[in-house]
Amino acid sequence: MRFVEEIVVDEVLPTVRSMLAERLLAADLTQSEVADLLGISQSAVSKYAGGGVDRNDRVERHERVRRTVDEVADGLAAGELSRVQALVELEVLIRGLEGGDLLSTLHEEAVPALAEHGGGFRIHDPDSELRTSERTLAALRRGLGTLESTSGFATLLPNVGSNLVACVPDAETIDDVAAVPGRIVDVKGRATGAGDPEFGVSEHVAGVLLAAREAGSDARAAINIRYDREIVKTLEQLGHETVEFPAEGAVTAAVRGAVGEQPDATVLYQTGGFGVEPNVYVLGPDPEVLARTIRELCRA
Repeated sequence: MRFVEEIVVDEVLPTVRSMLAERLLAADLTQSEVADLLGISQSAVSKYAGGGVDRNDRVERHERVRRTVDEVADGLAAGELSRVQALVELEVLIRGLEGGDLLSTLHEEAVPALAEHGGGFRIHDPDSELRTSERTLAALRRGLGTLESTSGFATLLPNVGSNLVACVPDAETIDDVAAVPGRIVDVKGRATGAGDPEFGVSEHVAGVLLAAREAGSDARAAINIRYDREIVKTLEQLGHETVEFPAEGAVTAAVRGAVGEQPDATVLYQTGGFGVEPNVYVLGPDPEVLARTIRELCRA
């Protein structure tokens, strides 16, 4: 694990300081004056400007870095830019290098797993897609762990298996929905997830969740379990609003129609038809809450 701050300290900061020291000395400032402006010692100025520090070629050649360093050096040398203003300009530069730019590239090279998220993210952004997707996956793993440890959950699995899914806030396609690849299956009487949760690996349950959201539901998680009238009744007794939809035709269209009429419904079910296994779909605000709902159902 390598933090982006380490890359800034190890690669960006030495290069930028060296470039600044070099330009300020070229503007006829003394080493003492440069040291005061940069907040470093005179010996450090000598080291930075004299080639005693390894520069990162990509940082040095980067157009935005060169432009900002030139502007900051000119402003400091002319007395038109305060040290605080210079610091702010350089901080803005570094943050600008994060979003799909050089710093993102260097970070991905140091942490290859970040490349799976397609770049362009700002790792410090609390609302970044990366942070949101990782939190969604983490919540799904915790929800799955609750289900796997719930006694009796295996008896609720339909023949086709179950799946627990969760989506990011602005989900539009199944690629925005995380699920258990290979579904949750019965292994010797115990419900077991077939793999670590991923995005884009569920079509059926993910499609149900997306359809419900399109129709007005604010749910961000869903799970399918086997249909039984007693199961539906128990969920009603636990305070859930239920709605039936027809098994014939496209599931997503039927779900949109049912939720459109009852947007507060958290339990959707169909009783089966020719070649269609009956199923109950339970919706929830997140996979952990949903897993606890299923645990309550098992204990009821």
